Amino acid sequence: MKLVKNMNGEHSLGVVITGGSKGLGYALALEFLSAGDRVVICGRNPEGLDAALLSLRRAVPEGEVSGIVCDVGEPIAGRLLADFAVARLGRVDRWINNAGTAGMLKRPLWELDAGDIIETCTTNLAGSVALCAEAVKVMVRQPSSGNPCYHIFNMGFSMVGASFSRSAVPHKASKRGVAEVTHFLSRELNTAGVKSIGVHELSPGLVLTELLLRDAAAGARRFLTVIAEKPETVAAVLVPKMRAVTGTNSRLRYEPLATMFFRILMALPRIIRQSQHG
Repeated sequence: MKLVKNMNGEHSLGVVITGGSKGLGYALALEFLSAGDRVVICGRNPEGLDAALLSLRRAVPEGEVSGIVCDVGEPIAGRLLADFAVARLGRVDRWINNAGTAGMLKRPLWELDAGDIIETCTTNLAGSVALCAEAVKVMVRQPSSGNPCYHIFNMGFSMVGASFSRSAVPHKASKRGVAEVTHFLSRELNTAGVKSIGVHELSPGLVLTELLLRDAAAGARRFLTVIAEKPETVAAVLVPKMRAVTGTNSRLRYEPLATMFFRILMALPRIIRQSQHG
C-alpha cells in the first residue's frame, strides 16, 4: 500500500470522521485538511453534508475531502462508510467516532419517549461499537506494525463528565458506555496480538455547539456561552495530538480538568454580571 505525501513532504494521513458535517466534526475535518491530510466525513442530512463538503473545499482548495450520507445508528452504516473510506483513501490511519445525539429533550427519564431513548442509545453506544468493529476490519487488512500506527478515537464520558452533564439519562449512560468500549476493545486487540491498532478516548470538554445549547434555559445558555469553547478552538488543539498519538488506551484531552475548573471559576463574575443584566 503506497503512502501518500502531503504538500510538506510528510506522510499524509487518511482520516475518517463521523458526524463531520457540522460542529466539532466539521472543525476537526478542516484542521486535518489544513495539515495536508485526506479526509472522509459522513452525516445524516444530505443537504447538510453537501454544504459542509463545499465549505471545506473552499476553505482548503488543495485539500482532498469526500463524504457519504450515513446514519451511524443503522446496522449497515458502518460497512458502507468503511467501504467508501477505503475506496477514497486507500489507507485509513485515523478513525474518529464523533457522531452522536443527546436526544430530543433534556428531561427526566420517565418523561422521555421510548423511541427517543432507543435512538439515543443506539446512535451513541451501538453505533460506536459497530463503527469500531468496521474500523478494525479495515485496519487489520493494512500493513501491520509492532506498534500502533493506526488509531481509533471514541468520544465517551468520564465519571466527572457524566456528573456535570445536563443531558438526560440515555445520553449520559450511553456515553459512559462508549468510554468503556475504548478500554475493552484495546484489551481485546492486545489479547488477539493485534499490535498495529491503538484505541483512545477523545475528551473535547464543553464545545459550543447546537447540541450543547439545545433546550437550555436562559441562565444555562448564558453560562455555557461563556465557558464553552468554539469548535475550531478545540480542533486546533486536538488534531495535532491525534496526528502524533502513540500507544493505545490513552485519553486525549482538550485541556486538563484543573484548567477547565479554573477557567470556569474565572468566568463566574462575568456570568453573574450577565445574569444581573439579563
